[in-house]
Amino acid sequence: MSRFPELGRGLAAVLTLALAVGQPAQATPAQDPEGVFPVDTITFPVDTIRLTVESLDASESETREDKTVTVTLTSDVLFALDKADVTAKAKARLADVAEKIEKESAGGVIKIAGHTDDQGEKAYNLRLSKRRAESVRAVLAELLAGKSVTFEATGYGEDKPRVPNLIDNRPSEKNRALNRRVEIVYNAG
Repeated sequence: MSRFPELGRGLAAVLTLALAVGQPAQATPAQDPEGVFPVDTITFPVDTIRLTVESLDASESETREDKTVTVTLTSDVLFALDKADVTAKAKARLADVAEKIEKESAGGVIKIAGHTDDQGEKAYNLRLSKRRAESVRAVLAELLAGKSVTFEATGYGEDKPRVPNLIDNRPSEKNRALNRRVEIVYNAG
């Protein structure tokens, strides 16, 4: 009698997945300790590892993919509603980001991307996102003066949402808040 009668005639297959960096995918036959059915061990290469850490209120996150670090701050943390001036409280957060960049950065270009939600006119959102990216660039440039980095500020408006602005064809205020953001991207050394 089979240990897995639902599979019929005692045939069963179990796959054990193992990850190996830089190795080609390969299958190796093995046997169950009781010798009942064959087991294949399949190894897949891992090209990149992506790790994201997010604050409990989702207002800040950090994603690491290989040596690329993306720090995301929601616009609600950085700016007053419909404004592009960095608040005093936000300057303290940006000082933390600048310290992290100073410790970890390999130098080069620091990219700053401004994003909005889908409320309002598309052209207006594009201008607002550019002004916000430029404001964050100015603060970081001041905090990192004399370091071997350059800055590139870009506004995307509502064109690159992090999450859908609408759920079941209804506006999601939570998602819209996540889409109003500035991303700071640099390469770690």
